[in-house]
Amino acid sequence: QVHLVESGGGLVQPGGSLKLSCAASGSIFSINTMGWYRQGPGEQRDLIATIDRTGDTEYGESVKGRFTISRDNAKNTVSLQMNMLRPEDTAVYLCNVEGIKDWSGNYYMGDYWGQGAQVTVSS
Repeated sequence: QVHLVESGGGLVQPGGSLKLSCAASGSIFSINTMGWYRQGPGEQRDLIATIDRTGDTEYGESVKGRFTISRDNAKNTVSLQMNMLRPEDTAVYLCNVEGIKDWSGNYYMGDYWGQGAQVTVSS
């Protein structure tokens, strides 16, 4: 069982910055891919950024150049630094991890989701 806890959401003015963090806990030896998605009211869930164990990253077009994803493999954490925030960035941000190897050597290809962190960009 893997449990994800997000932190760092809140209210920020346009042009401001926020940093989201997500900690994964459970019987985790390693995580293949960690990432962030977001979902606005009545909208589909969109990719924000992913990062694999080697540090290779992928970003959604709308956040390239503004958001930076990072991870700490030793702590099983992933962070999202969000700069130059816009009102259209307002959404619930969800942490995702995929491809878990546990301490018994078992590998799970499925993914897990956090409960979500609200980010509101408004003046």
